[in-house]
Amino acid sequence: MNVHELFAYFDANKERLLEELFTFLRFQSISTEAESVEQVNACAAWVESYLSEKGLTTDRWEEGGHPIIFAEWCKAGKDKPTVLVYGHYDVQPVDPLELWQSPPFEPEVRDGEIFARGAQDNKGQCFYTIAAITSLLAENGSLPVNVKILIEGEEEAGSESLERACSKRQDQLKADYYWVVDMGFHAMEQPAITLGLRGMTSMTVTFRGSNTDLHSGAHGGIVYNPNRALVEVLGKLFDEEGRVLVPGFYDGIEDVSPEDKKCIDFHFDPEHYKAMFKAEANGGESAFSPLESAWLRPTLEINGISGGYSGDGFKTVIPAIAKAKISCRLVPGQNPKEIYSALESYINSLAPQGIEVEIKHEHSGNSMRTSPSSAAVQAAAQAYTEVCGIPCSYIMCGGSVPVTASVAAAAGAETVLIGYGLPGDNLHAPNEHFGVERVRLGFATIGRMLELFEKLPLGSA
Repeated sequence: MNVHELFAYFDANKERLLEELFTFLRFQSISTEAESVEQVNACAAWVESYLSEKGLTTDRWEEGGHPIIFAEWCKAGKDKPTVLVYGHYDVQPVDPLELWQSPPFEPEVRDGEIFARGAQDNKGQCFYTIAAITSLLAENGSLPVNVKILIEGEEEAGSESLERACSKRQDQLKADYYWVVDMGFHAMEQPAITLGLRGMTSMTVTFRGSNTDLHSGAHGGIVYNPNRALVEVLGKLFDEEGRVLVPGFYDGIEDVSPEDKKCIDFHFDPEHYKAMFKAEANGGESAFSPLESAWLRPTLEINGISGGYSGDGFKTVIPAIAKAKISCRLVPGQNPKEIYSALESYINSLAPQGIEVEIKHEHSGNSMRTSPSSAAVQAAAQAYTEVCGIPCSYIMCGGSVPVTASVAAAAGAETVLIGYGLPGDNLHAPNEHFGVERVRLGFATIGRMLELFEKLPLGSA
């Protein structure tokens, strides 16, 4: 189908497609909550059934965690490229529930936006992808390329099952091109392809000063308060210019080539940002622009601090423990294990005498980048330009899909990072939403990319 035909198909089947999406959204597939396991499994079963009923061969991978759904249609022939498509069916928790304007697992359309947990991240984007693939298969009886679909249930929890699968299922994952449909861009007026993701490593740091909370009157001046110790150490992680002070943190960083950097849209409006988020854009290294700091530089963030009493009223205690959640976003040239080890050693070296330190590793993942000059990126950009009627630009992403590099390596495939998310979609927050029109655009874009990728050269699949 050409773009006009893709839009016509979506419009003619809009009611059915949206109801299928709403069914997908109703599953409370929160991967990090034990009480949601039954709903997670039910959601996986729905995805498997949806793909199987529409003509794909499906397989459920059990790797010790939530199920991974793998599906394929590989009848285009060995002379045609194979595309591996990634999405995830798990979602973030909904807290604080009282801030939602409508129940998070009862999809509601308001002003053209679908409000529900997972509406954007990633069920909405995952759905328009599988809907486009299965619709083309139903209409034409075939697809222009071989297609493999990989939909996991642990992206929001670290993708440990998929990481294990990557080490032993290379034959099934083998592909020429790998589409990660979990991205977005700045504004609908400027559609863009993402050229890179940062990697990450994260930890929980616990400082213990005693075996119980202590009365601050009786013990203040005797023991070293773990809250004080923690904030002192955290304050020594940065200098006044915003640089991270962990020894070796910036060693080996691989810069983007000058040619590729010229293609990336670094435009940033600090006033628009402030109006949208009520926040100043001054949190990065002072030597770099906001988007250079967010896309091309590594960062260290303190994601949470706890210790002592924080409820209503007042309680004069010296807490037994204080905790901090810390994550680092990493760029090519940085090894997550090495950065974790360096940060762990640095924190231990700064802790005062009398404070017992415990550091627990949480999640890690490698960074990845691609080039705007690659044939796959150019084909995806052409699809966006045709569908949106606006020339496509190139951006980076400061976030992480930690398993992306692992899947790409296992598949031996060239990666393309795409999607229709927008900054104001409230992903990971109350009132997450995704536009109906963006479901339509995404559907058409995936359909068009299937046609355009037929003409690309074969890789290693």
